[in-house]
Amino acid sequence: MCDKCNESPHEMIAPSRRSAMLLGASALGLALTGRAFAKQTKTPPKPQNVLSPDASLKRLTEGNARYVDGVSRRHDFKHEREALVGGQNPFAAVLSCADSRIAPEYAFDTGRGDLFVCRVAGNFAGTETIASMEYAVAVLNTPLILVLGHDACGAVDATLKAIKDNKPPPGHIPSLVDAITPAAKTVMQQGGDVLDKAIRQNVIDNVAKLKSATPILNAAVEQGKLKVVGGIYRLTTGTVDMIAQG
Repeated sequence: MCDKCNESPHEMIAPSRRSAMLLGASALGLALTGRAFAKQTKTPPKPQNVLSPDASLKRLTEGNARYVDGVSRRHDFKHEREALVGGQNPFAAVLSCADSRIAPEYAFDTGRGDLFVCRVAGNFAGTETIASMEYAVAVLNTPLILVLGHDACGAVDATLKAIKDNKPPPGHIPSLVDAITPAAKTVMQQGGDVLDKAIRQNVIDNVAKLKSATPILNAAVEQGKLKVVGGIYRLTTGTVDMIAQG
């Protein structure tokens, strides 16, 4: 009898089972690799939002012009909701004042998923805001950050009064005053409309702060992947005047 005939049925089947297991593991590995690759190359939910920093700024200014002229586009929020269930790729991030009269999505005539917005009274970049902007840039590939101040800002006005009267406001408001004080003190000795100058200086200071924030934002700026700009929203007209670009 040949050697093959002496092999038990279990010994003959075992290699086949091992082979099947190996083949199964290989197939699973390929499937998982394929999924990871598909995730990396997945088409963004809003392909039109994949823009350069300059193109993003241009789109913001064009949207603001439509808003000012009263010819804002009709946005299909239903289909935007459906498209954005699986992710987001905003074309710009905005650090705006929390003032109820300032609505970046309206001011720039944008839809859902277009702007990544952080809002705080006085539009200053605290630790949490910087972290949020880092997420927008590093994870969502947002190419533009706009620091958006506005005229007649109550937070800046309160800061000027607190410094002048040497009397801190109640509650947690002093945290806002502390953040805006550097800009206020810079302009208090200049004369003229101190409030307007402080609002402008506060925007300029926070643009500089975000541009230099290490290790993520400053690297993106140096590589040309990110632009950080500043603007002032005019309450009477809705116009956003760009005051700090770079």
